[in-house]
Amino acid sequence: MERLLRLALRHFIHAGNLRVTTAGGTVFTFGDGSGPPVAIRFSTYVAQCGVLLDPELKFGEAYVDGTMVVEQGTIADVLSVVFAQRHDGRPPIWARLQWWIRYLYRRLRQFNPPKRSRRNVAHHYDLDGQLYALFLDADRQYSCAYFETPGQTLDDAQLAKKRHLAAKLLIERGNRLLDIGCGWGGLAIYLAETCKAQVTAITLSAEQHAYARGRASERPQTRAIDFRLQDYRDVPERFDRIVSVGMFEHVGVGHYDGFFRKCAALLDDDGVMVLHAIGRSEGPNVTNPWISRYIFPGGYIPALSEVLPAIENAGLLVTDIETLRLHYAETLKAWRERFLAHRNDVERLYDVRFARMWEFYLAAAEMAFREQAMMVFQIQLTKRQGVVPMTRDYIMRETERLRAVEGRQRPPLRLAGE
Repeated sequence: MERLLRLALRHFIHAGNLRVTTAGGTVFTFGDGSGPPVAIRFSTYVAQCGVLLDPELKFGEAYVDGTMVVEQGTIADVLSVVFAQRHDGRPPIWARLQWWIRYLYRRLRQFNPPKRSRRNVAHHYDLDGQLYALFLDADRQYSCAYFETPGQTLDDAQLAKKRHLAAKLLIERGNRLLDIGCGWGGLAIYLAETCKAQVTAITLSAEQHAYARGRASERPQTRAIDFRLQDYRDVPERFDRIVSVGMFEHVGVGHYDGFFRKCAALLDDDGVMVLHAIGRSEGPNVTNPWISRYIFPGGYIPALSEVLPAIENAGLLVTDIETLRLHYAETLKAWRERFLAHRNDVERLYDVRFARMWEFYLAAAEMAFREQAMMVFQIQLTKRQGVVPMTRDYIMRETERLRAVEGRQRPPLRLAGE
């Protein structure tokens, strides 16, 4: 088995500087020697065999279980080397059979009727709220930030993201706005307070719903926000504006037609919608099995080639597409660093194994954006021509107007205990 492991890794690892110690004590070195050295050690033959046969699932499990130990560098450094070998997001050739099986069954795994959607959301978003407070910004934005300048703080970059989205929505005072997948309510509060929209915000997370309502009730300007614990498929009204941030990844590829048909039914004839979601640039793929099992059950990151046909089938017009590439890598780096700074607190909330699991998740996500063909897309949609200006310079003008409005407002509400 050690000989097979050596042969497989030598075929796969061409760049970097990786040292592997097997469970039997044999040491192998792989790569071209470039970059900082990193080293891992297997403590059991079972873990070693598992990583050889199904690396996409078993590598993360071995780290979380402690049967694969990082001896030099961090798990993020190790994953940087691993992810840099292939940019298409597919596993090594010896593990391709599992990939094909998962690809064939991906629609079944992403079958997300309302009841299953609620269960999947609860798995991730109904964790102890203190966990998210440890590593997110003060507004609890759990999606890609927008870094306008190098070195911008996470809080400022998340505010810039909200401003950027609002500029593309072209919100007018009193517009009826629907926020699909509102999280802890930060974007909904911004759009109600800064843009003066009449906001309806929906989520399937009971924890997020309760928290968002509590936040809004503390500010006179946002008490009228209608926060609902509701599936997007059950919303009956029509709206002037629709925004969805970080929710589309949970829809499931088999539900894209239904999602956009529902959005078209909800959107006024002169309305504007902006969809912000993670995407992949290399074409259709499968959800990483470790992520699917432990972090986001039922989730999937689509290629644009899977999204645009559903938009067309719904009769919606694409009026703007923007891709954000390294913005999410920088966001995840900030989250990971904050998480590690509070690791002892995480272990007190849960346990050591949970802390390792989330460290692996944040590191793997960061390196996927940094080393592979992952990005975030923002798609602006309308139902007819002429609803938005012909040139994109309006985005900058509206951004500056919103920045001026923010400057006249009092400081944003901080989270309790911060």
